[in-house]
Amino acid sequence: MLFGRFQISPEQIFYRSPSNMSAAIVNLRPIVAGHVLVVSARVAPLLSDLSDEEHADLWATVRTVQTMLRDCHGTCAFNVAVQDGRLAGQSVPHAHVHILPRVEGDFDRNDDVYDEIEAWAPRTEVSEAKKGAENKLAVPEDQYRRDRTMEQMAEEARQYREALFHINDGNKN
Repeated sequence: MLFGRFQISPEQIFYRSPSNMSAAIVNLRPIVAGHVLVVSARVAPLLSDLSDEEHADLWATVRTVQTMLRDCHGTCAFNVAVQDGRLAGQSVPHAHVHILPRVEGDFDRNDDVYDEIEAWAPRTEVSEAKKGAENKLAVPEDQYRRDRTMEQMAEEARQYREALFHINDGNKN
């Protein structure tokens, strides 16, 4: 799967919508625990570039993922953010939604999360995906977050796949 021009490892994907129009992936540089992305399967730079069906599927996927994250992270509060276009701070030209589970005290000032979302990824500093087993983006270091390893992301995705399985299994009973 591509996220913009970057190849995403199947190990990072923890959910695909039934239509396969959207997917949820763990984050290379999460702002808070559980910060994930929901992306359109088709590389479309803006939300307005998505078909009506793709748009609806993206938001249905956001809802599914939020339900799972609520249970996994013990919260009912989220920041759900879209940076739609370069001037809005979008660093990867691919329609995507940030989902950040929020817990008491995760930021000194609640609105600081918006500064972190703005600085989430580089803009012009993004370089090509690194070759090799980790397949991660080469991004500048910052004082708050470090790139995670493929192993860390794969383990988080595995946990989320399992949680979604249990949620879906529970809905069938």
